Amino acid sequence: MQSSPTGTPLCNRGWRLQPEKSCQLSAALLGEDSEISQDQLYELLKYAALGKCHSAAQPSWCRIYHQSHLAGVVVVVVHEMSQLHFYRFYLQFKHLRKVFRHRFTLAPSPNFPVSLYGEGTNLKPQNIPQGLTSTSSECITKSSDLQFDPIIQRYGEKKQGLTSYTLTLEEQKKNDYPIEGSPGCKGYISTECDQQRTDSSPLFGLDCEMCLTAKGNEVTRVSLVDARGQCLLSELVKPESTVVNYRTRFSGITKKMLLPVKTRLSDIQTRLKKMLPHDAVLVGHSLNSDLQALEMIHPSVIDTSLLFARSEGRRFKLKFLAKAVLGKEIQCEEKLGHDPTEDARAALELAQFFIEQGPTKVAELNLEMLLTAEKLAEVSQNKAVLQPQGCGFQEQLNEPPPLSKPCFLDCLQVTGQKPLLLGRQGLDSSGLCQSNLSTSNKQILQRALEDVPLSKFSIIQFSLGPEYPASHLHAGLHEKVRSKLTDMLTIYAGPFEENFCMKSVKKEFGRCGPIQSLTVVTETFQPYVCIQYEVLEAAQLAVESLNGAEVAGSCIKVQRPVTAAMLDCNVLIKELELDVENEGVIYVAGLKKSLTETDLQEEFSQLKDLETLFLPKDLQSGKHRNCCFLKFQKTQSAVDALEAINGWTMKGSELKSRNALASGHLWRWIWQMNHSNGKQGKHIFYEKMERLSDSEQDLRKKVKKLDHHIKKLYRSLQNNTLCVVLFPGVNSTQGSQSGLGLMGIKHDEGRSPC
Repeated sequence: MQSSPTGTPLCNRGWRLQPEKSCQLSAALLGEDSEISQDQLYELLKYAALGKCHSAAQPSWCRIYHQSHLAGVVVVVVHEMSQLHFYRFYLQFKHLRKVFRHRFTLAPSPNFPVSLYGEGTNLKPQNIPQGLTSTSSECITKSSDLQFDPIIQRYGEKKQGLTSYTLTLEEQKKNDYPIEGSPGCKGYISTECDQQRTDSSPLFGLDCEMCLTAKGNEVTRVSLVDARGQCLLSELVKPESTVVNYRTRFSGITKKMLLPVKTRLSDIQTRLKKMLPHDAVLVGHSLNSDLQALEMIHPSVIDTSLLFARSEGRRFKLKFLAKAVLGKEIQCEEKLGHDPTEDARAALELAQFFIEQGPTKVAELNLEMLLTAEKLAEVSQNKAVLQPQGCGFQEQLNEPPPLSKPCFLDCLQVTGQKPLLLGRQGLDSSGLCQSNLSTSNKQILQRALEDVPLSKFSIIQFSLGPEYPASHLHAGLHEKVRSKLTDMLTIYAGPFEENFCMKSVKKEFGRCGPIQSLTVVTETFQPYVCIQYEVLEAAQLAVESLNGAEVAGSCIKVQRPVTAAMLDCNVLIKELELDVENEGVIYVAGLKKSLTETDLQEEFSQLKDLETLFLPKDLQSGKHRNCCFLKFQKTQSAVDALEAINGWTMKGSELKSRNALASGHLWRWIWQMNHSNGKQGKHIFYEKMERLSDSEQDLRKKVKKLDHHIKKLYRSLQNNTLCVVLFPGVNSTQGSQSGLGLMGIKHDEGRSPC
């Protein structure tokens, strides 16, 4: 049985599913409130389309097994819609919620199609270099073009001191750096390097390797180098929690290596505090991950993944930058895992190069061009000879194609595959795709049914049409969803006697799950209580188990608010139970807060086929709740566990259980809503039922029809086709809403359990 990093939403548990022996998909989304970036999505699609034979890397956040057996890749984009739309129209999206087991939150992008497959590139088939080799001719970047380079746009053209490249406090917050006083950094150790930084402050390169434990990511090796590249610290560290995955492929760490190690994280924290001078500037590549794992706070950092800026929020990998800028090969495949000292030194030298040469010289390297050329060269199996020049190198090309951003569609073109792009908008002007524009979703579907079987990679774009602009779709959406979820989390109980014992009521209802708020309703002849729970399962359990029961000396009725939006509540509850993400998952309440995760593992170990235990934590206090979720390998085992657990006494506390309701994304959204500082909605016991407007009814019909189109397309796909459905989200001046991704590999039964 596995245990999750405490507090990780259930949707992010990473269950491995095996529909076919030939092709499997395993999602391993870890971390609280994880959002998959456009870069990570790009990473997945590139590997699915190209595979290892074209030097594409297995994505870091999920795995595709036997990629070579994939029949094709189909990406369905539902424009102008976000994760909120999926839950607003949950009942209408009948096919999507019953077919795709893997879901992920998608970071919004202001220009999603461009983020997905690259900007409108002018790279035509006839312009693809026929064998890229170094020659005496130079790859020239015109100065007029530099003004559009992300590096120039961010830093300007003039050289500046190192303090100009350290991250501001706002940039650190945005990029998940540990900040003094922030809720997630309770117990973190400060380096106490609080002296004013100057352009002559010393630089130190830092890198860590991590393994996955029951707690989450924990440090297993730490390296620190000084400004001359000399290693000051290279130490193995023993994790505090049980190791779940050593990640040997990347970390190089094995169980045998850690057996004799006595050094703990606290020892490393103490040593780093002593080593670093008060004006030290730490340098690293995605340094936030290292500091989070070290549980340390440092005020002045240079992050090379952000320093070498790219458009659309993408980042260069350290391995590529070391080769392109420094002429150094690191993270070689023949080595077992990464060398943190090598990586720390590479990041340090990259920062030094940037500071010494200035933004203009770095922009003139034309890193985007080099990256594309390198990929095309690998695809054509005729690699360029890369010649270092001083601190870096510039690859020489004859008549370089005017390319603004590389994309895997270019590489597909080289391999002879021409991707298919269908939709209402002319998004591809490059000639790389077979673009077909249609005027309706029905026409798009018809073309897709004909053309998708002929293409290895297809992007199908649906939308609700010009009569439903973004402003209409998003008007009041957040409040509508929040209001309905609040009502579903709320129950009213009563009537009670005039002087009833509130403590008894709170205790009895608290056995159903964590309570967000409890208030007395005084507008009625006899007292009632209004209880808002933190999870849907708790509210439903209260309705099912306490309606008609005797509580605090009164026989009470328990019910949810009666509103127009709640009339379909029972239908929604039933459908949530049937959600594919909730298969084999049960909710258990009534746990004593003194019980640890280890205690629960021991208590539940007798349950057959138990795969995962998830014990939620309060995101602010860090204390765990009096409930947990259990996932079983088989649905029948979950049914048997329900019967066994109900009435089960654990450490003197009687347990209650039921089927899980809130799939991971909905669960996380509820949790954030409950702990937001926003105004809480009022619960009206009875309200006038208003008829849905014609436009709202029509919109629901449109969404239902859209779901049907995707169902028809999905059923037409060949077996072993990877299908990814994307709600891009919203990122505009009016605000942003996260997107949603659903994915799976099609197989015989017409359903995608992998």
